[in-house]
Amino acid sequence: MNSSQIVPISQKQDFVQNVQKWALLDVQLKKINEKTKEYRDYKHKLSESICTYLNENNLQNTKIEISNGEIKLYEKKEYSPLTFTYIEDCLAKLITDKSQVDFIIQYLRDNREVTTSPELRRTVKKGSDA
Repeated sequence: MNSSQIVPISQKQDFVQNVQKWALLDVQLKKINEKTKEYRDYKHKLSESICTYLNENNLQNTKIEISNGEIKLYEKKEYSPLTFTYIEDCLAKLITDKSQVDFIIQYLRDNREVTTSPELRRTVKKGSDA
């Protein structure tokens, strides 16, 4: 190793500490995300139960007053994702020449904008808790 590759001790210690802090935060975030998923699943089950009750009792337009606002039932529109399969199906309905549809789909696939950025990723050894 030449002198230009030698990292001062203080920088190396900072690096090691940063890696340790990063790993600790990664573990904490994993636990928080797991708990958040549990809460989200439980909330979803409660929502289904409440909606069922409101619908069965013809209370769809009822507003439920709570301490800091209200809860009301509404119809949420969810659109399917804009996939290549969906686009291809739509184009096939508009353009009879399959080769043109294939050309357009391939063009869209080949010309999508791609960005890259450096990111750390952790892999956990089998048998370890974190």
